[in-house]
Amino acid sequence: MAYVIGDSCVMCGACAAQCPVEAISEGDGKYVIDGEKCLDCGSCAAGCPAEAIKQA
Repeated sequence: MAYVIGDSCVMCGACAAQCPVEAISEGDGKYVIDGEKCLDCGSCAAGCPAEAIKQA
């Protein structure tokens, strides 16, 4: 998985809305990316207003 969501996630859901394969879901205090579904496209990182998503 090339992208991870860091602790600066504000739980706004913008990343989940951007994901074309629904690989992002609510976790405990932040959203999480399912590495099995992720296409490494980067659209989640581009849509994150908190810049919490980075390449691993």
